[in-house]
Amino acid sequence: MLLIDKPAGHTSHDVVARARRALGTRKVGHAGTLDPMATGLLTLGVGASTRLLTYLVGLDKQYETTIVLGRATTTDDAEGEPLGSPATVEALEAVTDESLAREVARLTGPIEQRPSAVSAIKVDGKRAYDRVRAGEEVELAARAVTVAAFDVLAVRRTGAAIEVDARIDCSSGTYIRALARDLGAALGVGGHLSALRRTRVGPFPVASAIDLDRLADEGPAALLPAASVAERLFPVLRLDAEQAVDLGHGKKLDLTGQEDAEPVAAVAEDGRLVALISVRRGVGRTLVGFPA
Repeated sequence: MLLIDKPAGHTSHDVVARARRALGTRKVGHAGTLDPMATGLLTLGVGASTRLLTYLVGLDKQYETTIVLGRATTTDDAEGEPLGSPATVEALEAVTDESLAREVARLTGPIEQRPSAVSAIKVDGKRAYDRVRAGEEVELAARAVTVAAFDVLAVRRTGAAIEVDARIDCSSGTYIRALARDLGAALGVGGHLSALRRTRVGPFPVASAIDLDRLADEGPAALLPAASVAERLFPVLRLDAEQAVDLGHGKKLDLTGQEDAEPVAAVAEDGRLVALISVRRGVGRTLVGFPA
């Protein structure tokens, strides 16, 4: 596995391509895209460890962002075309600290969110952002997400806009640009993102990530063992040598006395992740195997 601190101006696919060159393998994938304008943590799987990515996609995430209140855009971020006229000075002055806090609170907790039209969600087999770029009007159905925390860190009033720095903890599938759009709409002044940084995915902070230059220098030395990732996500079963061989051959394990759980990281004596397994009624069965 790789934890990469993605720079602005790169797509997630760009990062995957750089990792393939640095590691000398085509088998590299990522768990959850970041927009080109965004920076921060991108989780990559390499080789057989791409099988872990399914379990990383659904992890909760944390972002640091700057929301600009005063104008909406076609993409809900600074790269889009302005929508309508900018908010008047009077309208911006009517946005008090109290009204801002009230609308932020309404966007916190379990909410129904309509994803941005320029998201990667597929509509009839085609990405929504591709349809928008082709000139189509796209409005996606609202979906349930959870914003666990929406903390305002700073507010700057420039006269022509209000800039709000925030830290947001949210469930997978939450669109931060949609939060900016909806906050601006609720306050009657429009809103969009001007900066976005992913600072955490599940238990993995961006502080543990490396940049692309370091990846190019270190190559395979930058990789994290799959077991070290799995052990931070799941309960762990330590295998003896015989169990590791049996599980590697697809056999069931007698785990009498073990509590039911799924998935469980089954780790060999040498620290290698052998499989993710389910434990039911004292029997361990392979969910996903990881070849030696």
